[in-house]
Amino acid sequence: MAVRPYWKGYLKLSLVTCPVAMSPATSESEKVRFHTLNKATGNRVVSQYVDSVTRKPIKEDNEVKGYERGENDYVMLTEDELDAVALDTVKTIDIEKFVPRDSIEWIYLEKPHYLMPDDPVGHEAFAVIRDAMAAEKVLGISRLVMGRRERAIVLEPRGEGIVLWTLRFGDEVRPEASYFAEVPDKADASLVPLVQSYIKGHTKSWSADMVSDPVQSALLDIIAQKKKSLRPARKGKAKPADAENESNVIDIMEALRRSLAPRGGKQRAS
Repeated sequence: MAVRPYWKGYLKLSLVTCPVAMSPATSESEKVRFHTLNKATGNRVVSQYVDSVTRKPIKEDNEVKGYERGENDYVMLTEDELDAVALDTVKTIDIEKFVPRDSIEWIYLEKPHYLMPDDPVGHEAFAVIRDAMAAEKVLGISRLVMGRRERAIVLEPRGEGIVLWTLRFGDEVRPEASYFAEVPDKADASLVPLVQSYIKGHTKSWSADMVSDPVQSALLDIIAQKKKSLRPARKGKAKPADAENESNVIDIMEALRRSLAPRGGKQRAS
């Protein structure tokens, strides 16, 4: 099932323009998520903004963004003022320049999105831009406003579509030299072949199973056990409220430890 587009606008290269839509290429919707509850009632806990001085709740109409210019001194900006900062890159991806395909270091790549035509009329223009970049083995560099911030982006032709990567800003990337300064330039030549032999014996084709999350699986098992324990009880003598609540409470950390512990007793020493 196709995901609802996160952004819609236009892809432009010189005089060629086509309507496009963009959707995130990754998802975190499958992660186990928890709500915070009131243990005494079982009801969800809700959060609200309160004034840090008066401690009174703030109405939504009174909420504004503030830029701190000094201690307890802010420049206030309303939603209308923030929306008024409209750049051309809000709705148009204008490819400004190109770089060789392998010239961007991996650390600058932030988050991938799928870019696709948003109207049959623009299919041909989209395909022309994609195929031309692929033939020249280049990536397109442009800018796009995302979350009220103009981001540098890179366009990578891939298969029938284009992958759009947001790029980290230069001041967000830490230089690696200071972290590896104490690491030897060359390893012991007599030991490298031994490790190479081990690597060859353990090399397999890539599979998404290699990045599965055992903790997530364990949490799902615990939740399944919890659901079973919460099945309606048979009619009979009612238990005291405290006793019933106590029987349904699972120490989630202890259950998680048990589910991750080696099966069949203690592990043999290697």
